[in-house]
Amino acid sequence: MSWSRHEIAARAARDIPDGAYVNLGIGMPTLVADHVPEGKQFILHTENGMLGMGRAATEDEIDPDLINAGKIHVTEEPGAAYFDHAESFGMIRGGHLSYCVIGAYQVSQDGDLANWRTTSPTVIPGVGGAMDLAVGARHVFVAMDLFTRSGECKLVKTCTYPLTATRCVERVYSDHGVFEPSPDGFRVVELAEGVEIDDLRQRSGLDLIDTVPGATGKGTS
Repeated sequence: MSWSRHEIAARAARDIPDGAYVNLGIGMPTLVADHVPEGKQFILHTENGMLGMGRAATEDEIDPDLINAGKIHVTEEPGAAYFDHAESFGMIRGGHLSYCVIGAYQVSQDGDLANWRTTSPTVIPGVGGAMDLAVGARHVFVAMDLFTRSGECKLVKTCTYPLTATRCVERVYSDHGVFEPSPDGFRVVELAEGVEIDDLRQRSGLDLIDTVPGATGKGTS
């Protein structure tokens, strides 16, 4: 059994400390705003110009002027502030964000990130603020499905798509579990219920370092 998109987002939110300044990428990472653990407060930043973003707005909360970078209607927390793009990217490039949660096409075992262009002629490339976030945030988390629709693993030994940034990814949260890049392979931090490490090794072709007590298989493949 694999985790849903909301379960992936909730799992990533558990690892973000209270009081962190966090930018959430478009798509699955945006869902982290809906799963801030009880007792924690994240100060959410969105590069279209808001600090203090709240969760996604319900139908009766929608303000047409209040959206995140993915054009999703959101709420605002008390004390929220607004600013222009220059100030927004100044916060990112100045190293003022503690964490970013971002999507990816590929993550290498060295922590390289590729998330803006594939080789597909049907997909329009769009890097947005990803390069700034991958370098400017102090901690970079990735939230994504582990496999593409055609079955290719997005964790790879070496990225074949154009890079967004090198050696930046700290953890990957996926539908199959949580992984950390390392020079010797991907460390398995946690597996979704019913997922076995030997099956993942066979399907992905990767060196997966078992750090999960009780998981099937030991050591690297």
